[in-house]
This record gives sequence, structure tokens and C-alpha cells, in this order.
Amino acid sequence: MEFISKLPTPQEIKTQYSVPEKSLLLKKQRQQEIEDIFTGKDNRKILIIGPCSADNEESVLEYLSRLHKIEEQVKDKLLFVPRIYTNKPRTLGIGYKGMSYSPDPSEKPNLTKGLITIRKLHMRALTEYGFSCADEMLYPQNHSYLDDLLVYVAVGARSVENQQHRLTASGVGIPVGMKNPTSGDISVMINAIYAAQQPQMFEYRGWECKSAGNPLTHAILRGFVNRYGQSTPNYHYEDLIALFETYADSNLLNPAVIVDTNHSNSNKNFLEQIRIAKEVLHSCRYSTDVNSLVKGFMIESYLEDGSQNIGENIYGKSITDPCLGWDKSEQLILDIAELL
Repeated sequence: MEFISKLPTPQEIKTQYSVPEKSLLLKKQRQQEIEDIFTGKDNRKILIIGPCSADNEESVLEYLSRLHKIEEQVKDKLLFVPRIYTNKPRTLGIGYKGMSYSPDPSEKPNLTKGLITIRKLHMRALTEYGFSCADEMLYPQNHSYLDDLLVYVAVGARSVENQQHRLTASGVGIPVGMKNPTSGDISVMINAIYAAQQPQMFEYRGWECKSAGNPLTHAILRGFVNRYGQSTPNYHYEDLIALFETYADSNLLNPAVIVDTNHSNSNKNFLEQIRIAKEVLHSCRYSTDVNSLVKGFMIESYLEDGSQNIGENIYGKSITDPCLGWDKSEQLILDIAELL
């Protein structure tokens, strides 16, 4: 292994790219709103919505500008937490790994430039559009570069069993969604939530750290792949009732689930996200238990329908998983608000 160059510390980058006080106050307000939803003080639903992967700064910001324009219409029913996912897990370890790794998908990786780029993007989301956003905690050690900007992080299906992810989640101070693993074993997700809700001692970036536990750690259902390699959904009424009962039998705080409408739930058929969200809302209307458990949705959405290969350069079209285009996304947002 060759050591190429030492990365700047989180504090060095934060000092160079500091957040205005006014924006920090707005982030604090957003953080309180999302906390109130997870603790049951606010009955609105959360929409964690945006591109599968933030691959282009300007198209992501244009997406946020459109989201910002319709926020006023639905703010009494929905709270937007835009997805700015700057890390992309790769099963085979090859391919596009996200903006933090490759700020420009067409260029060679540059990790220092990547860390600066993702901080600037999250800052622009907050300062220009008032959005404090969500990102995936793929690399726990990188959370400190964005911890003053984010209001939500997700731990992915391939990371949820990892000890460092669970321990770091216990100390981040914002809601953390634990996805069910790709195998579909719900007990793995529940164990991850339990671990993150407990006080922990652990090493982080060369420090011995102590956390108080994170009571806002919760479940994300994203479907799974069975032993035959077939995608199997877990958003149906029976799945939600089973998760409600699992929570009831546990000592977990603030029972909650975010339903991921894509991935194995949709078999990566992005158009199915529309039907899935509406089916879950029907389950919420049918059962007060389900309604109390379901706090919102995770929706993959961008400017253009579908996906493209790197190098095609279609503005606002995903270079990773297929996404709903803007027109369909806008209509879905309005439909969800009307159904609540």
C-alpha cells in the first residue's frame, strides 16, 4: 500500500469553508423539526428525496431550486430532507464511487478535492435554498467534514452490520436510518438500531470517544434479495405490522421506519416508486399503528427519468440507479400531500 498524500483535517476544511451563523440557525431549526417528527410531536411525514448519487453540482442545485419552489405548497404535510448522497457503495469495488471520491466522474479520483467539493455543495444547499440535507454514512471517518451541515444520515444495507458504523451512529446527534441488510434479515437491522441507541466508547479519527447513545436511530426498509437472486419487497402492510410488533417487543426508543421506495422494493424499476408510496399511505390510513410507525419515504428522484452511462453527459440524469424525473416527482409529492 502506497501512502500518497495526507488529507486535510475536518477542522482545516471547516475553517476554510465556514457556515454563516444565519445558516447554522436555520440548520438547527430544521434539525428540531425532523427530531419532532421522529419523536411523535409533529405528525408530518418526511421525504428524503433526491438523486441516487450527487454526481454534478449544478444539476443537483437546480433540482433543489425546483424542490424549494413547491415546498410552500406542502409544508403543512411534508418536511423535505433532500438527498445529497456524495458516497456510492460498490459491490465489486469498481465504478463510480461518488463525488467525495471523484468530484468529476470523467476525471481521476482526487480525495482532497472531493472532500472540499462535497462540503461546498452541502453549504450551497443550505445557504442558497435553506435545505439541510441527508447523506449516506459510507465512510464513518468522513462524517466530521459535514457534521455541522447534515440533519440526517443513512447507514446502507452493506454497512449496517459494521461495528464502526453502529458506534459512530451512536454519537452523531441527528437521526440515523439503519437499512435492512441485502439478505433481508430484520434482526440485523434491529441489532444495529439497538447498538446505536446505547452509550458507547469507541475510537474515532485517533480519539477515544464517548457517546450518550442516539435515540433517533431507526429502521429503513429497502427490500432484499432472496437466495435465488430475486428482489423481494418488504414495504407491504404485513411487513410494516411485523416491524411494529418487533419494535413493541423491544426496548428501542422512538419506533420509526422510513420506507425506501426504490432498490429491492422496486426491483430498481424507478416508476414503481409512485405505486409503492401510495400503497404505504393506504396502509397508514388503514392502521393507526402503521401510521405511527411510518415517518416518511426515501425516494430517488432527479431532473430526468432513468439513468445513463458515465460519459453520456445528459444533464440531470442519474449515472447510478435510475430515478424518477422531475415532472413525475413533483406530481408524486403533491399526491402524497393530498393523501395525508
